[in-house]
Amino acid sequence: MNFIQVDKEKCTQCGLCVDVCRGTLGMGSNGPQVLKQRCISCGHCVAACPTGALNNLNSPLKNQVLLKEIPNLDSKSAANFLRSRRSIRSYKKIAIPREKISDLLDIARFAPSACNSQGITYLVIDNPDTLSRITAATVDWAEENSKGPSTTASPYASSTASQISYYRKNGTDVVLRSAPCLVVAIVDNTMISMGRDSTHFALAYAQLYAPTIGLGTCFAGLFEGCATSGYQPLLNLLNLPEDTRVTGAIMVGYPKYTYKRLVDRNSLQVIWE
Repeated sequence: MNFIQVDKEKCTQCGLCVDVCRGTLGMGSNGPQVLKQRCISCGHCVAACPTGALNNLNSPLKNQVLLKEIPNLDSKSAANFLRSRRSIRSYKKIAIPREKISDLLDIARFAPSACNSQGITYLVIDNPDTLSRITAATVDWAEENSKGPSTTASPYASSTASQISYYRKNGTDVVLRSAPCLVVAIVDNTMISMGRDSTHFALAYAQLYAPTIGLGTCFAGLFEGCATSGYQPLLNLLNLPEDTRVTGAIMVGYPKYTYKRLVDRNSLQVIWE
């Protein structure tokens, strides 16, 4: 099946579609044509065509949005927007409508992924009892892990130990920060080699988008460490689909506090060659 369709009346044979393609397309005497059948459905060929002459059935023209309909964001606004992202660790005790979580994750699916593999499924947990059990299981794992032999001491070991102690004494949620929702990313076992990086790109998209719909997020690092270690008590709680693994997670909720300033970071480190 030829998945490339060309409107010959519109096609000027400018070659842009071929130039942006990773090797599937070539320019023939009648316009662009398939040289190799392997197409990763990235949609570049369709998106680059200035006349709308090209359609790729793997990434249809009808599903693409004209960029001229979207106002440009100037560099200063973009920089301030990116810098304003905060890891939220204090949340209001308000449940999030599932429609809002769906909106959040619908943006995450547009993040880049290895070879456009995508393939991420989200397990959304918003049951307070389940969330409490997840925190308890993660703390148990962290405590057990801290007592085992280790060839390399983590720079965060003392911080984790103090958090465990705080949880034991006060019952304060040091894992999920009492967030009303946990979004867990999972991928098929066959995708695990590239699934974690793709997951973190996607969750970063979700984190950047969250404030625009009134939400705050934070990577659930301790939970992720526990889940990816294969800690069975936690995996029993998650009840994952068969042949899948956790590749990342974020806690989500309405921020309890707002921030008034953009925080600084270490100075830029660059090596030029």
